[in-house]
Amino acid sequence: MHWTWCRFAELGVDNLYDLLALRCQAFIVEQVPYLDPDGLDRSAWHLLGRDGQGVLLAYLRVVDPGAKYAEPSIGRVVVAAAARGQALGRRLMAEGLARTSQVWPGRAIRIGAQAHLARFYGSLCFVPVGEPYDEDGIPHLEMLRAAPD
Repeated sequence: MHWTWCRFAELGVDNLYDLLALRCQAFIVEQVPYLDPDGLDRSAWHLLGRDGQGVLLAYLRVVDPGAKYAEPSIGRVVVAAAARGQALGRRLMAEGLARTSQVWPGRAIRIGAQAHLARFYGSLCFVPVGEPYDEDGIPHLEMLRAAPD
C-alpha cells in the first residue's frame, strides 16, 4: 500500500476526484444521501492509500483542532468495497493515528463514529464520550482517544 499524506491545497485534481468518488460510493450510494463536502476538507490533512496499480482503496481525513472539535479529529474513514475484509481499515487507522500524532504530538484525538463501529474504534483505544446521536439517519457516538502520558 502506498500512502499519501497531504494538505488540501496539495491534493491535486486527480487525488481530489478519486477521494470524493470513494467517499461518495461508500457514504452516499451505500448508506444515506447527505452533503459530503462539508467545508472541513480545506482545514484537514488527507491520507490516501493506493494499491500497486494506483487504485485508491483507503482514505481518511484529519481535521485541524478547533475546526470541528477542540482536538484533532479523524473522519471520513473509508475502505473501497472490493478491499474490505482484509484489515485495511485497521492499517488505515494505524497510519492515520501515527501521522496525526506526528503533526500534533501529545494531543487527544476525537472522532464521531458510526455506533456499529464502536468496538473497532475501541480496539484502537477510543472510548465513548456522551450519548449516542443521530447523524443523517445513522446512529453515531463521539469517541475520544486520550493523549499519551
